[in-house]
Amino acid sequence: MSRHLVQFSTGAGSAEVAFRVAERNDPADVVLITADTLVEDDDNWRFARDVVHALPDGVQWVRLTDGRTPMQVGRDQRVVPNNRMAVCSRVLKRDLIRAHMDANYDPEESVVYLGFDWTEEHRMAASAGPWAPWTVAAPLMDPPYRTKAQILDGLRARGIEPPRLYAAGFSHANCGGGCVRGGQAQWELLLRRLPDRYREWETEEEATRALLGKDVSILRDRRGGTAVPLPLRSFRERLEAQPSLFDNEDWGACGCGMEAAS
Repeated sequence: MSRHLVQFSTGAGSAEVAFRVAERNDPADVVLITADTLVEDDDNWRFARDVVHALPDGVQWVRLTDGRTPMQVGRDQRVVPNNRMAVCSRVLKRDLIRAHMDANYDPEESVVYLGFDWTEEHRMAASAGPWAPWTVAAPLMDPPYRTKAQILDGLRARGIEPPRLYAAGFSHANCGGGCVRGGQAQWELLLRRLPDRYREWETEEEATRALLGKDVSILRDRRGGTAVPLPLRSFRERLEAQPSLFDNEDWGACGCGMEAAS
């Protein structure tokens, strides 16, 4: 029996992948696999349930969790997770999903579906190594080509409202808007839109910095041509004093898609 394993992040792209895969194959052979980082926005789970309910009968949904948050993993690994050391995406997503797949499915009879679209051929190429010997596919790289806006409209046409983070201005719905791979622009947006959540991340980062006894951080300050740590507390205090003092082009890049659909 062939298995079609969709890496379902609870975001819009992987939801579109789920619909395409389920509509092209026997739904009984389709499995959605979600890695719960424990910091996803509550509305993502509402969206995920709506998607699963709208899929053909027979599709399975497996929800996995390590039991730790990204910053808890960072403390256990003795690092502050960031774009250079995103240990959280490896531990909470790739390793968790891979262990489940290795224990329950045969790579010779399965296809793993990722959420890369037609603009991300380089990311798809980079994913082959981490997933070997599993066969990987990315349906959004094939016709019909869809922009993110078109995918969101398509979900609404199915009667499914996308996760609220998109309407708030976030380019993806991962980790409640606080992805450690994000740059200054994403964290400024989080502070402006969801200040309480920003403070939670700030508190977690401060706890990790205190444990390590090092000046390390999620963000970097590149003013003056030299990159130095920029703790979330310092970044917040800077923005409170001068709201425009941040790099509005530094959105970072969610690379979790190297391991799972974004």
